[in-house]
Amino acid sequence: MGSVCIEIIEGNPHLRSLLGWHLQQLEYRVHQAASIYQAREVFLSHQPTLVILDADLPDGDGIEFCRCLHRQQQPLVLMLSARNSEADIVTGLKAGADDYLSKPFGMQEFLARVEALIRRKRTPTAPAYLDYGTLQIDLVQRRVRFQGEFIDLTPQEFSLLYVLAQAGGIPLSRSELLRRAWPDAIDNPRTIDTHVLSLRKKVELDPRQPNLIQTIRNVGYRFNMEILNTNISQSQTTKLARERFNNQRSTLSSSQV
Repeated sequence: MGSVCIEIIEGNPHLRSLLGWHLQQLEYRVHQAASIYQAREVFLSHQPTLVILDADLPDGDGIEFCRCLHRQQQPLVLMLSARNSEADIVTGLKAGADDYLSKPFGMQEFLARVEALIRRKRTPTAPAYLDYGTLQIDLVQRRVRFQGEFIDLTPQEFSLLYVLAQAGGIPLSRSELLRRAWPDAIDNPRTIDTHVLSLRKKVELDPRQPNLIQTIRNVGYRFNMEILNTNISQSQTTKLARERFNNQRSTLSSSQV
């Protein structure tokens, strides 16, 4: 079991430590987080097989974070909650939890549920196509379709967009983006800024006021998943198409000079 990594996200420090200790006795690799902010960092750093998630965290809603995890299409989620009504359980499961355990619970039941979830885990087949509503990413042909149009991206822009989208709205630092999106080690984190600027010119309605690829101060960048499910108006679509046409025409004119 030493190869199985488990992340515990629990606001109660005593319960968090107790769960961690018992899991370590079974030789699981355990990482703990007391808040959603810490949980994001731990998740990105360790990519756990199973996430044990408290539904009520001090700095946010565990249900919403569960939805973010579910979009990663990777971790199993065991949700813990003091809410035990049928409606609460259904909400947790629909948010993407693989199992739901009401507090208080017995340690043997908890460990049995963890082991049952781990047994269910299979090596996933890498997806060939990701659909985020108005954004579709073809991983085989390395093509991107946004707002109904195919976008011409460089190989590096494609990798950057894919990593940002796959994060499911979780902010990523420049160093993390370099590690995950660049094939070779690069020492200059500002390289990210240059490629984000170029990417924004191709996917933003107004690159000067970006809504899709957002800058998170003192952190890095995040992909605004919410906007992908928002239908833009016909006028906005026309504006976007016109701007892309003008950009392409300007590029052609420059190359002919």
